[in-house]
Amino acid sequence: MLTRTWMRGLADSRSPRSATVLELLFDIVYVFALARLAGRVADDLTIVRHTLLSEAGQTLLFFTAVWVIWSLNAQLASTYDPRRVDLQVVLLATMFGTLVLAVSLPQAFGQRGVIFACTYVLIQIGRPLYLTFALRGHPSQAFAIRVLTWHTVSGVLWISGGIDGGLGRGVFWTLALAVELIGLATNWPVPRRGRRPLTSMAEVSQVHLAERYNQFFMIALAEVVLEAGAAVSFPGFSTGRTVTLVAAFVSVVAFWRIYFYHVGPGRQATGSASGEGLELSRWASYSLLLIVGGIICTAVGFGQVIEDPDPPIDWALVAIIFGGPVLFLLGRSYLERKYPSAPRCRMLFVGALVLAVAALPSVFLPPVAVTAVAALILAGIAVADGQVHQRGSETNPTL
Repeated sequence: MLTRTWMRGLADSRSPRSATVLELLFDIVYVFALARLAGRVADDLTIVRHTLLSEAGQTLLFFTAVWVIWSLNAQLASTYDPRRVDLQVVLLATMFGTLVLAVSLPQAFGQRGVIFACTYVLIQIGRPLYLTFALRGHPSQAFAIRVLTWHTVSGVLWISGGIDGGLGRGVFWTLALAVELIGLATNWPVPRRGRRPLTSMAEVSQVHLAERYNQFFMIALAEVVLEAGAAVSFPGFSTGRTVTLVAAFVSVVAFWRIYFYHVGPGRQATGSASGEGLELSRWASYSLLLIVGGIICTAVGFGQVIEDPDPPIDWALVAIIFGGPVLFLLGRSYLERKYPSAPRCRMLFVGALVLAVAALPSVFLPPVAVTAVAALILAGIAVADGQVHQRGSETNPTL
């Protein structure tokens, strides 16, 4: 009887407004995971350029898979109380599993394919399987069963790809990830069980989820500092490396300013300590995927220029340096909820267009100049965005 009451308590629990210390601990693994992903992007640009398209596709697949794990766990902790012992066990198990995935990344399409696939499937099936058991007798159990069904289907494809060591691995894993993304976008519909979203059965704390997004964004932002700083540390300072390091710092500040200070039209940022801030859109998790992906590309681009500042610059490196901020701006523009009564702010779209146009002639510039141009444009966008919204001197708003 005691066990049954404790298990039923999960459905009645509510997520706190602020993220817990365990969730911060959980994100430590993603510092390592993002660093490994950044390393794969750098390798795609240098070591394996003869197969750039396929290698970049593998890196994108890994990045999206890791993001799916983080996104679903952030939603879990923003729905139920992560201070519960049972949910802490789930988070810690996922944390260890993510560490195994990050370690397996370099050889995931090689000798560690089975390890990667099995670990990923255990994480993705284990979470909804536990919720299905813990939410017995509660309406939310139906949603957990739907999620479990979709992940079971994708799990078969993941395991099949892990066993297949040839071209089939990429095909199976791409299909598996597509199944999960479609399920996530459509609220995991199952025949005769509907497609009703979780928010209709349990309350998701917008404030808690937004704070988790903020924390993950800061982890990604640290990757720019890590890549640029590490690249400068070993050879030491020179004129070109110093200019690129300054450009990297300017870009970090611009990313921070745009992310926290941009406010969509029809909204007044209070800047208060209440933490209410903006409401996240339905596609906010996909927006975060673009934001973090853009920052990682920027980090790799600046790091590569610091390591090799001599001209000429490669077209792929130009695409990374300018494409990273473009992805960030597009992701940030769709992070907020779109209000029907107010038009969408076009400032970030204009900034993305300016960056895209500036990238074309940059292939004729020295690498150091390319980083400086990208950083100056990004800083200009941050300043212009602040002027348009006339934020004043308020403190950082919580999303």
